[in-house]
Amino acid sequence: QVQLVESGGGSVQAGGSLRLSCAASGRTFSNYVMGWFRQAPGKEREFVAGIRWAAAGLYYTLYGDSVKGRFTISRDNAKNTVYLQMNTLKPEDTAFYYCAAALGGTIQQRRDEYDYWGQGTQVTVSS
Repeated sequence: QVQLVESGGGSVQAGGSLRLSCAASGRTFSNYVMGWFRQAPGKEREFVAGIRWAAAGLYYTLYGDSVKGRFTISRDNAKNTVYLQMNTLKPEDTAFYYCAAALGGTIQQRRDEYDYWGQGTQVTVSS
């Protein structure tokens, strides 16, 4: 069982930055593929970014097309935490952001591939 708790959401003006954190419980955090998703009102939950451990100090990452070049996902396995650095934010980035975990495998963009979810954190970008 893995419990995920997101933090770092808030309100920011367009062009600004926010950093989301997701703290995970459990002793095998490094075995999990970690992902960030977001959901805006009236829209489907959308894949934002994913990361998995590859080798010592090396990770694979994957990004949704709408955030490539602006968002960066990272993880600290010693702290059981995954981060999402969001730069050059746009009003269309406004959404509830969720952290998710999947045991093993490759980085998936489908929400039903993830086994555990956090409660989410709101990000609001004003123009």
